[in-house]
Amino acid sequence: MLKSLLRYQSGDGNVSEHHTRKKLCENGVTNSLQSNFALLLKLSEELLDKWLSYPESQHVPLCQHMLGFAMKSVTQMVMGCTFEDDQEVIRFQKNHGTILEDSMIFSLSSCIITAKLCTWAICFLTTSEEVQKKLFQEIDQVLGKGPVTPEKIEQLRYCRQVLCETVRTSKLTPVSARLQDIEGKIDKFIIPRETLVIYALGVVLQDPSTWPSPYKFDPDRFDDESIMKTFSLLGFSGTQECPELRFAYMVTTVLLSVLVRRLHLLSVEGQVIETKYELVTSSKEEAWITVSKRY
Repeated sequence: MLKSLLRYQSGDGNVSEHHTRKKLCENGVTNSLQSNFALLLKLSEELLDKWLSYPESQHVPLCQHMLGFAMKSVTQMVMGCTFEDDQEVIRFQKNHGTILEDSMIFSLSSCIITAKLCTWAICFLTTSEEVQKKLFQEIDQVLGKGPVTPEKIEQLRYCRQVLCETVRTSKLTPVSARLQDIEGKIDKFIIPRETLVIYALGVVLQDPSTWPSPYKFDPDRFDDESIMKTFSLLGFSGTQECPELRFAYMVTTVLLSVLVRRLHLLSVEGQVIETKYELVTSSKEEAWITVSKRY
């Protein structure tokens, strides 16, 4: 069953097939983000307009809103109107069954990862006034009075540091698993081929020998290139980054650039957010925030 969930098929061609499918997925994510940037911006601005309409005292159910935003973003950007026709669905399933399965798996995982990344990023910003101030200054400097564009989004370096630190501090994906493609060895221990290996990422992400003050939310730590290299080796950035997380980074960056540009994001006094660790980390109960207009 675990092999099925990990989409593993034994045989010598499995490794190359896996890498080919991963590359196709990565290219698909990149193309989708580029071609649907206007849609992503529109969805972000719709959420902004909703929040701008609220009185400053109103509590906003953050988890609920972020899940809705992520579901709209993923389903409309990945599927669009391709499958509105029943016959088209049947034809595509017959001819491209594996691609459709991969698309559905990507859509489901991207919805959850994007929603949780958005939620935790905003939660940390509401409790880190200096970080939110610094992020606003970067957004204001890069965007100015002009529109949000893909080129300007790429310049938001500090925003990327905020998201990396969000992934680390929240332990967004506390565990990962994969089957060994080839036989491996750690010290004197042999890991046979086709062995299921569990990676305790939640432990590694808050290891004090790697991360000074590991429980502090400090995006500035990612100014250090060696820290970014460590993060990349763990699969959270760079060439090792999974397509779903790459998608989530871009969607969350656009959303934050739209929201923080116009709003102060504020915590609800006395609220304690308890964490629930599953495949993707979430809060045990709804996380509430309030917002106020910058202008």
